[in-house]
Amino acid sequence: MIRTIAPAKINWTLEVLGKRPDGYHEVRTVMQTIDLCDEITLSPAPDLRQRARPHPDPSPGDIVARVFPHSLHCASDVDLPGDSGLTPYYATQLLDPEGERDVRISLTKRIPVAAGLGGGSSDAAATLRGLDRLWELGLPGEELARLAREIGSDVAFFLSGGTALAEGRGERITPLPDAPEAWLVVVVPPIFMPEKTKRMYEALRPTDFSDGQRTEALAERLRQGKRASGKDLFNAFDRAAYESFAGLATHRDRLLAAGAKRVHLAGAGPALFSVHSSRAEAEGTAARLGSEHGRVFVARMLGAAEATRIDG
Repeated sequence: MIRTIAPAKINWTLEVLGKRPDGYHEVRTVMQTIDLCDEITLSPAPDLRQRARPHPDPSPGDIVARVFPHSLHCASDVDLPGDSGLTPYYATQLLDPEGERDVRISLTKRIPVAAGLGGGSSDAAATLRGLDRLWELGLPGEELARLAREIGSDVAFFLSGGTALAEGRGERITPLPDAPEAWLVVVVPPIFMPEKTKRMYEALRPTDFSDGQRTEALAERLRQGKRASGKDLFNAFDRAAYESFAGLATHRDRLLAAGAKRVHLAGAGPALFSVHSSRAEAEGTAARLGSEHGRVFVARMLGAAEATRIDG
């Protein structure tokens, strides 16, 4: 049995450089894993393999079982709209497209979905890492990264975790030294937007684009072992988010009133976060804020080794 975490992420910076010929946007971002985590357990499932034997006159259900002897059970602390909890299953089918292996996957969801925290992408990456261990595949890192890119732009980052520079669509990853420890208050307002990422990119204006220099400057600071300060943080979606998510400014103002010095957008939102120098300071801010203003989490940053640890 394999157990691993799937951590959420924040973006220290998120710059959009412009639209690419393939229809995607070119980004440059410094990403960071945090210890708000989903959990994934992977175990052999020979009973599924036995049930997946070819049947002389198979029904459609038998055919599915024969081709894909994989099962996914999801226990969730959060609402899961649509198929947002299924990324581990997609990752499994990529690694075993012919259904030659069996596995039972148990996913415990704690990361709010569609909030800018990367939970679905992290679940997929954790599944790829875990299955590589469980099935003793020994796949090289580039092959896992290739599979990750097929699932989504952020998935490759979560294969390595920690602190990293991401470029291209977000799939080209350059690991950075683990950032100095800091604590975060993460607020997830009760705001849901269908097709959020697509709509947020469509809401960008040319004035929201930049040249990536803010991100490069922060990456260099981190390479020198320096801490990211409030003035280093930047998110191209700030304007669009506060115009698109009804009431988001109210949640920002409440977080400031609770003691945050600055409030930052996570990914394309609507999650917000503030950075604190100690756990006590972060917990004090969270306590003053209260849960009536959305889901509130106190989290610390996770370095690469802790973010990708596999037990079993």
